[in-house]
Amino acid sequence: MGVAAIAFVAAFLLVLSAGLLVFYRSAALKRLAGVIPQSSQGGLLGRLVRFGGKQQVARIVTPFEKVVPRSAAEVSVIQKRLIRAGYRKDSAVSVFYGAKVLVPLSLAGLATVTGMYEYGPFFVYSIALGLGFLVPDFVLGSLISSRQFKIRLGLPDALDLLVICIEAGLGLDQALQRVAEELRVSHPAIADEFSVVNLEQRAGRARQEAWKNLVERTDVDVIRAVVATLIQADQFGTSVSKALRSHAESMRTKRRQQVEEEAAKTAVKLVFPLVFFIFPSLFVVTLGPAIIRIIEGFKVFFAG
Repeated sequence: MGVAAIAFVAAFLLVLSAGLLVFYRSAALKRLAGVIPQSSQGGLLGRLVRFGGKQQVARIVTPFEKVVPRSAAEVSVIQKRLIRAGYRKDSAVSVFYGAKVLVPLSLAGLATVTGMYEYGPFFVYSIALGLGFLVPDFVLGSLISSRQFKIRLGLPDALDLLVICIEAGLGLDQALQRVAEELRVSHPAIADEFSVVNLEQRAGRARQEAWKNLVERTDVDVIRAVVATLIQADQFGTSVSKALRSHAESMRTKRRQQVEEEAAKTAVKLVFPLVFFIFPSLFVVTLGPAIIRIIEGFKVFFAG
C-alpha cells in the first residue's frame, strides 16, 4: 500500500507540475521574445509566442466547462477572483470550470493506473474527485495571494516615481501613465493595474470611479489607502505630491515594523526545530560515547 500511495502522489505532483509549466509557458515565452531581437522571432520562438500554451489549454478545457452546474452569482464571484489573479478574458471562466472537471478525472485516472483503487475503491475515488474539484480553487487563491504580494512589494517604488513625475510638472493621469511604462519590467502587476486605470479614464470614466475600480480589482489594503488619499486630495484641493509623499513614508515605516515583527518571531519559531531536530543530534554526539562506555563497563562488571 505504501508503494502505491507514493506512486499516486508522485504522479499527481508530476501532472500538476506539467500543468503549471504549460500554464506559465506563454508568459515566459513573451519575456524571451522581448529579449531576443525581432529578426530572430520569425522562427520557432515566434510561432511559440503566437500559439502559446494558454490558447491550447483553453481549447482543451473549454468543452468541459458546462458539466459543472453554476449560477450567475457564482460566475460573477469567480470572475472577480480571476480578475484579481490577473486574468481578465472571458475565456478564463471557461478554463476554470473546465479544470474543475478535468482535474478530478485526471486524479481518478491516476488512481486507476497506479492501482491505488485496490485498497478501497470508494474511498480512493472519493478523495481523488473531491481533491481534484478543489484544486483549481486552491491554485486560484494562491495566484491571487502571489499577485497581491507583488502589488504590495511594488507600490512604494510606484509612489516614489509618481511623486517625482508630479513634482516635475506632469498631471496625475500623465504621471500614472509614465509610472506604468517605467514599471513594466520591474513590477508588471502594478504597472498593469495602472494601465487599466488609464484606459478606463480614456474611455470616459470618472477618475474617482476608475480608482475605486482599482481597489475592487486588487483587494489590497495599501491600494485602498492610496486611493482614499488621492480621492481626498482631489476633493479638498490639497497637494497630491505631499499627500503621496507622506503616505509613502508611512508605508515604509509600516513595512519596517512588519519586518522587525517577523524578525522578533524568528526566535520563537526556531524553538521547535531546535528541540526536535538539533538537540537530539547534539545529545547523540555528546552523550553517545559516554553511554557506550557505561554500557561496556556494566557488561565487564556483570561478567566478572
